Amino acid sequence: MRWPWNRNKELDEELEAHFRMAVQERIEAGASEQDALASARREFGNVGLVKEVTRDMWGWRSVETALKDVTYALRNFRKSPGFTVTAIVTLALGIGGTTAIFSLIHAAMLRSLPVADPASLYRIGAGYDCCEDASLQGQWGMYSFALFKRLKAASPEFEQVTAFQSYPWTLSVRRTKQERIARPLRVEFVTGNYFSTFGIHPFGGRLLSPDDDRTSAAPVAVLSYRAWRGIYAADPSVIGSTYLVKDKPFTIIGIAPPGFFGETLRSDPPELWLPLHQEPLIDGHDELLNVSWEGWLRVIGRLRPGATTAGLSARLTGILRQWLKTDSGYPPAWMPHVIRSLPQQTIQIVPAGGGVAQMKDEYGRSLAILLAVCGFVLLIACANVANLLLARGMARRGDTALRLAMGASARRLVSQALTESVLLAIAGGIAGLAVAYGADGLLLALAFHNSFIAIDTAPSPPVLAFAFGLSLITGILFGTVPAWLATRTDPMNALRGAHRSTGGRSSFSRNALLVVQAAVSVMLVAGAAMLAQSLGNLEHQDLGFPTANRIAIELNSLPASYTPKHLDALYRSLEDRLPQIGGVEHAGLAIYNPFTDNKGELIYTPGRPVSTFNENSVASWDGVSTGYLETLGQPILRGRGFTRYDTDATAPVAVVNQAFVKRFFPHEDPIGKHFGLDEPVNANTFRIVGVARNAKYTQPRRPALPMFFIPLAQHAHYQVKSMQNFELDHFINGILLETHLSPGAVEPILKKTLADIDPTLTIINVRTMRQMVAMNFDQERAVASLAGLFGIVALILAAVGLYGVLAYSVTQRTSEIGVRMALGADRASVVRLVLRGAFKRAAFGLLLGIPLAIGAGRLISSQLYGVSVWDPLALTIATGSLAVCAFLAAVIPARRAASIEPMSALRIE
Repeated sequence: MRWPWNRNKELDEELEAHFRMAVQERIEAGASEQDALASARREFGNVGLVKEVTRDMWGWRSVETALKDVTYALRNFRKSPGFTVTAIVTLALGIGGTTAIFSLIHAAMLRSLPVADPASLYRIGAGYDCCEDASLQGQWGMYSFALFKRLKAASPEFEQVTAFQSYPWTLSVRRTKQERIARPLRVEFVTGNYFSTFGIHPFGGRLLSPDDDRTSAAPVAVLSYRAWRGIYAADPSVIGSTYLVKDKPFTIIGIAPPGFFGETLRSDPPELWLPLHQEPLIDGHDELLNVSWEGWLRVIGRLRPGATTAGLSARLTGILRQWLKTDSGYPPAWMPHVIRSLPQQTIQIVPAGGGVAQMKDEYGRSLAILLAVCGFVLLIACANVANLLLARGMARRGDTALRLAMGASARRLVSQALTESVLLAIAGGIAGLAVAYGADGLLLALAFHNSFIAIDTAPSPPVLAFAFGLSLITGILFGTVPAWLATRTDPMNALRGAHRSTGGRSSFSRNALLVVQAAVSVMLVAGAAMLAQSLGNLEHQDLGFPTANRIAIELNSLPASYTPKHLDALYRSLEDRLPQIGGVEHAGLAIYNPFTDNKGELIYTPGRPVSTFNENSVASWDGVSTGYLETLGQPILRGRGFTRYDTDATAPVAVVNQAFVKRFFPHEDPIGKHFGLDEPVNANTFRIVGVARNAKYTQPRRPALPMFFIPLAQHAHYQVKSMQNFELDHFINGILLETHLSPGAVEPILKKTLADIDPTLTIINVRTMRQMVAMNFDQERAVASLAGLFGIVALILAAVGLYGVLAYSVTQRTSEIGVRMALGADRASVVRLVLRGAFKRAAFGLLLGIPLAIGAGRLISSQLYGVSVWDPLALTIATGSLAVCAFLAAVIPARRAASIEPMSALRIE
C-alpha cells in the first residue's frame, strides 16, 4: 500500500517532469527560455487544481483532509498551552468521575462470575427478602431444603441444580494441635454439587462432591484461597488437617481457586464451605435442614445444551402453591392466611451469570444517582470547554474571516473546529482514565466501608470502550456550537475589528452555557445538601436508647451440646465477672444486640380468633439478662424489668415495648396480660410484667417494631409436642458494656475474661454502639460524600466558567470602559458594572436551578429521611454557594477593569 504522502511526492515529481519536457520542446522549436516557460505554464494551467483533481481520483482526499485537520489542531494546541491544559484538566474531571462510577457499576453489576459458561446459569427465584419465621415471600428466592428438592425434581431443563446458604454464618474455627484459641470464619453450607455446577476446579486438593453431602459422610470442608493465603500463610499442610468448627471436627480437603469468592458479590464472602447435610451437626439446637417451612437456601441451575426456560417459571410457581397448601408443614392456624396469599406467591427464572445479584438490588439506585451526578458534572465541564472555544473563536475572528473571504467553505471550517474539539476530548478522556482508576480505590472504600470486596477495577474492554465513546460524544457536544458559529462570521465586520462589541450570537451562546452551568451546579449542591442532611437525621435520630459510652460485642454461637443448666451457670458467671472489669459500669447479655439480627414470632393472645392472623401478627423478640435493658439505656415506662428472681423455677414473664402494646393490647392495661407464640394453645405462655420504651433494634429508617423481651434464665417448657422444636433458644451472641473505655482497650481484657470463664466463647468483633448505628448508613454516607464532592467540583467548574466569561467580557469592553472612565465614571462604578454582570448571570442560573433542584429532590426522595424535596436549608446552601462563587469569580476581572487607564483603552481602537 502506498500512503498519500508518498503518492503526493510522486505526483509532484511527475508534474515537474512533464513541465520540464514541455519547456524543452518549446526551446527546441526555437522559443526563448523565458517564452518557453510562460507558454508551458499557460498550457498546464492551475497546477494546484490539477493536484486536487488527481487526489480526488485516488480516493485519499478525505484521509488527507483529516490528517491536515489533525495537524492544524495540534499546531493550535501548541500555540495555546494554557488553553489546552485548562480544557484537558476540565474534561478529565468530568470524564474521569463518570468513568470511575461506570467502572464500579460494571464490576459490581455487569461482570460475570469467574466460572465456566456463565450464560447457561439461571437462578430459580428472583426475590431477596428473607422469609423470616416462615412468612410468605411473594416473589420467592429462598427455600427450605424440602422445597428445594421438590423444585429440583421438577426442573429437567437443568443438568445440575445447586443450593447454598443465603448468607454465611460466622462460626468459631480452630486448627487442632496448632491453635489454642478459635478464630471467627464465615462459613457457607452448600450442596455437594456446588462447585461442579459452576465448573470450578480446585487450586489444591479437591472440592466437595455429592458423596460428601450425605448425613453419613465424614465431615469435610473447602477453604477459600484468600483465607488460606491471608490467615494460614499459604501453608500446604492445611490440606488434610483437622479443624474444629464449633467444636466439631472437619477435614480440609481442598483450596478454592484464587478468583472465586462465592456465588454472591458481597463485602464479607465465605471463607469456608461445608456440605449442606452437616448443618445439623453444627447447629444441632436449631437445625434448619429438616424444617420444611424455613427458607434459608438460594438456588442456581445450569441449563442443559439446547434447553430453554420457557414455561419453567409457571410450572414451578404451581408446584410452590401446591406445596404451600399441602406439604409445607405450616401449623393449621396459619393456613387461612397462606390460602389467601397464594395468588401472590411466584417463582421467576432469571439469568445468574453474574451470580446472585443482591449487590445490584442494594446498591443499584445509589450508583445510578452517582452516575447521574457525574453526568451533570461532565455537562458543566463540556459547557466550560465550549465557552473556552467560543472565546478563542472570537479572538480568531479576523483569521476566520480572512479564510472565508478567500473562499474557504463553511463545511471545511466546521470540520476543523470539530476535529479540534474531538482531539481535546480524547486527550481529556485519556487523562480521565487516569483520574478514574486513581479514584476507584476511594470509591470502593466509601461504597463498602473499607470492607473487602471482590471487585477488580483494572481497565477492562467495556470500561475502555465507555471512556472512548464518552470522549467522542463530549467532543461533539461541546464542539458543535463553536463550530456552527464559526460559519456565521461576517467577513467584512470581522476584518474591520470587533473590540467594540460584546453582543451577537457568540455572546448569547456563552451566556446561555454559563446559565446552564450555574443551574446544574445549584441542582447538584442542593441535592448533595439534602443527602447530607438526611444522613445527619438518620445518624442523630432518637433510637430509643443512648449510643454514647456503649460497646457492643458480637460473640460466636455456642456449641449446640450446651444444656440449659450449663447455660444458666455460664450466664451467671458472665453477669458476675463482666461488671468487675475496670472501667465497666454496667454489663448485659443478649441473644443479639441492636442492629445485628432480628428474630420474630407469631403472637397469639387469649380469646383472639384464629381467622384474624395476618402479616401484622408478628413481633420481634430478644432474650436478655437481668441488667441488659438498663445497660442499653432503654427505660421501663410501666411495671418492672427482669430480676434475679425470674428463673426457670418461676412462671415465664416478658417485657414488651410500646409498639407491642399498641398492636396487641390497644385499649387495655397490658400489665398482667398474657400472650404466646405460633399457636392459639400457647396464648397464655408469657405474662407481661413491664412496658419498655420503643427502641429501634433494626431498620433505622422505619418506626420501632413491636417487640418483647424474655429473661435468659427462663424457659417456656412447652408441653405441646409440635412446639418443642420451637423452644426459644437461649444461646447468646451479644454482650453490651456501658463504659468510657475504647473498644481497643476493652477487647484484650474481655478476651482474657471470657477465656477464663469458657474458652469456647469467641469474639467476632467489638464496636461502639455509635459504630453499630453508623454501619447501617454506609450506603447513604457513600452517596452523600460523593455527591458532595462532585457538587464542589461542579461549583468550581461553574466559577471557572464564570471567571472566563467575565475576563473575556472585560477584554472585549476595554474601549467601552475607557470611554466611561474618560467621561467621569469612577473605579467603584466599574467594579459594580462587572459584579452586576456576574450576579445577573448567577440569578438566571438560580431561576433555572431551583426548580431543577426540587425536581432532583423528588427523584431521590426514597433516599431522604426527614428532608422535604424543597428543603429550605438545602436551597439556601446552594444559593449561597453560587453567590459566593460568582463573587469570587468576578473579583479579579472587576479589579482588572477598574485598573484600566482611559487613554490606553482608547488607543486600542
